[in-house]
Amino acid sequence: MAFAIIRSGGKQFRVEEGATVRVPSLGKEAGETVEFEVLVSTGDETRVGTPAVDGVTARGTVVEHGRDSKIIVFKKKRRKQYKRKQGHRQGYTAVKIDSIG
Repeated sequence: MAFAIIRSGGKQFRVEEGATVRVPSLGKEAGETVEFEVLVSTGDETRVGTPAVDGVTARGTVVEHGRDSKIIVFKKKRRKQYKRKQGHRQGYTAVKIDSIG
């Protein structure tokens, strides 16, 4: 089974053809095509680049945009009457991987 490691938004994701992956928000509309550099690709063999394998890309289609569930950021300093509570929702883009190669 062939898979690839792609980089998007400073993070790395292991993807396979036909899989849907959530990456940090991209500036593309739903239905547009996006390309990622492949860091590691394997089928029968493993190829490693520095940092990307030359001439190999992973192509995908943007499925949707959304926001993840809320996380709570809570700061406190004991005995100082200091407390701050803040929520955050990170945006994401769901991408369906069409081809690797």
